Amino acid sequence: MPKISSKGLQMPASPIRKLTPYAEKAKRDGKIVYHLNIGQPDIETPAGMIDAIKNIDFKVWAYTQSEGTPEYRKKLTEYYVKNGYSITPEDILVTDGGSEALTIAISACMDHGEEVIVPEPFYANYNAFTCLADVVVKPIRSTIETGFALPPISEFERMITPKTKAILICSPNNPTGYLYSREELEELKRLVLKYDLFLISDEAYREFCYDGKKFISPGHLEGLEDHFIMIDTVSKRYSACGARLGALVTRNKEVFASALKYAQARLAPPAVAQIAATAAVDTPQSYFDEVIKEYTERRNLLVSSLNKMEGVYCPNPGGAFYAVVRLPIDDSDRFCEWILDKFSYENQTVMMAPATGFYSTAGGGRNEVRMAYVINQEHLKKAMICLEKALLEYPGRMLDNLKTNTILAS
Repeated sequence: MPKISSKGLQMPASPIRKLTPYAEKAKRDGKIVYHLNIGQPDIETPAGMIDAIKNIDFKVWAYTQSEGTPEYRKKLTEYYVKNGYSITPEDILVTDGGSEALTIAISACMDHGEEVIVPEPFYANYNAFTCLADVVVKPIRSTIETGFALPPISEFERMITPKTKAILICSPNNPTGYLYSREELEELKRLVLKYDLFLISDEAYREFCYDGKKFISPGHLEGLEDHFIMIDTVSKRYSACGARLGALVTRNKEVFASALKYAQARLAPPAVAQIAATAAVDTPQSYFDEVIKEYTERRNLLVSSLNKMEGVYCPNPGGAFYAVVRLPIDDSDRFCEWILDKFSYENQTVMMAPATGFYSTAGGGRNEVRMAYVINQEHLKKAMICLEKALLEYPGRMLDNLKTNTILAS
């Protein structure tokens, strides 16, 4: 039998989706499964997007331009300008989701064997995207004790080699919810300019900032025009994950021209999604105000519930809708499989993502899980009860390591 490629063997499985067979079996067995494993919001998509799809009136479902329709790029520019960016339609490449935007950015900017520095834990699929391009991830560890704050800039500088080509960040962060400050971004800016690096910024969760905190992008800072590449998506902003529509945004004309060739090779981004997303730009602020209010309440419920459990610690996320949680367990992969396969409380159980998949460093996240607070508060309360009961029954509970949680979420 022919053998698959070494790249196929190296391609990492998704920690977010790899336990799906266990969840499906639990459902077939009659269990209720509370999904905290994936960032699929239950918030309704704006009515304007749905209405735009319903009112489509074309006779031929045709290709669009490889860079996206002029109508959508112009409308998206209005959104960016409103949010403080100096962007024109010519800076926007519309993509098949944020995932394609990042895959194209990596391939357009980095050669085989070159390196990208990424604070970890990071979105698990960064490992997959870099694997596709034969690019090397150089992880730099942030810790749960600091709430996953950006590591000191001196640690970044120590990691820079002649092969370093870029720094990749995500703010608000997936999986930690950490929101980078202006001061942290200014430090990154100085480093990027000093070593002539690209700064790739994944901004999928821009809208979701809590407690009055403001989102700051590297794109808001002067002097990064040739270095900054934004990765964007409508998936989370408008609760439209199935639209599979994103954008690569850069004022660097060489990067854009290179990225466009990759976009031409895949022909065109989805036409219907662009029609819906064009309408979405006019979504009123009241929609986002309600969403932020709901996510803030869910976050508060999740964090307070977790920190009341013996041996559990969860920092208070500043944005997005995720939290990385430290549990008194021996192995997060084993625990997340066990809770689906072997455990139930009143015929209910919980699906989470093992945090090991969000680290590139071997051994990272072995006693951590990522939770997405994207289910309603009633179900979230029940999920927390299930988790607390499961931790008491789990055979790999680390009793010797238990200590009273004296660290307050902040």
